[in-house]
Amino acid sequence: MTERPEPTPTSPPDLAGVTVEPQAPVSPVPTRRRRIRTPAELRHRGQFLAFLRLFGGIMSVLALAYFMWTPGEWPTLLLVWVLLTLLADEFGGWFGYIGLALGGLGYFSPEPPPAQWLVILPLVGGALFSVLLIKHSGGPLVLPFAAVLYAGVLLAVGRYGTKIDPQLTLPANATFQRTALLAMGLGLGFSFVRQLTGIIYRAVLRRQARQDTGNVPA
Repeated sequence: MTERPEPTPTSPPDLAGVTVEPQAPVSPVPTRRRRIRTPAELRHRGQFLAFLRLFGGIMSVLALAYFMWTPGEWPTLLLVWVLLTLLADEFGGWFGYIGLALGGLGYFSPEPPPAQWLVILPLVGGALFSVLLIKHSGGPLVLPFAAVLYAGVLLAVGRYGTKIDPQLTLPANATFQRTALLAMGLGLGFSFVRQLTGIIYRAVLRRQARQDTGNVPA
């Protein structure tokens, strides 16, 4: 029986001639800090936004006055009157009520509005006035109630108006109902999106203001 040779121990490698390069320190990734606006910048920004609201309201009212003064078909006048009145109201102030009053501007023009406007002006004007009052009473959550009231008044008159006056057939006209409801839907839809966006934007500004206050060194 042969014996296995014992393993020869090996000496550890000589590391005297090996140079170990030191690792470069890892620098932290710089974080981008948001610039804090000064009170003067915030004041100028507020003044600029106020100017934009005033300018937008005036331009909306002037555009509405032009369309109400210019002769046209009653569906077009109805759509423009309701839609621009609701859009002008988004700029604040009394622009919405001014737009509502401009519905009768056509009677002062050289060419009077269509004969159907004698029915449209009081009927739609009353419903539109109620919409403006409800809009000004709260935020975006009251807009569905304004839409239901507006549509309910027009549809109810269209269904039962002929029982009161047999000649009151315009509110039951499909073109009248479609135009009036479309203008209301577009105007209140824009108002809902604008108000909801404004709420989110103000919440973000308040959160950033709290962060800026916490980052100010003592």
